Amino acid sequence: MKIERFEELECWQQARALVKMVYQVIHESSTLSADYRFAGQLSSAAVSVMSNVAEGFSKETDKEFLRGLWIAKGSAAEVQSLSYAAIDLEYISDITQQTIYKQAENVCKLISGMIRYLQKSNTSK
Repeated sequence: MKIERFEELECWQQARALVKMVYQVIHESSTLSADYRFAGQLSSAAVSVMSNVAEGFSKETDKEFLRGLWIAKGSAAEVQSLSYAAIDLEYISDITQQTIYKQAENVCKLISGMIRYLQKSNTSK
């Protein structure tokens, strides 16, 4: 089965779930939402994950898609890193941080799987 739309990619679907999770956490934490710069950085990093998967998928070549996936993976790691800062700043609980971190980790694993698949398919041509 050939994937024809980025919405069909599990890594994009899980990145979308990460965005929803991050925005819910920001909305529910008055201290986090009051820190506009930090909340903006956190939400931008999460949105960047799903956006770069979609943008890369829409490109003409696997090389360009891979570039988008690498950027998306970096943004997911940024979400993980920022989740630690959110704990240190007492914006979120340990449980909330772990939930965000695990979702971002899941997204990273899915993106890594897509990267491996594309790299393997390009070397076998």
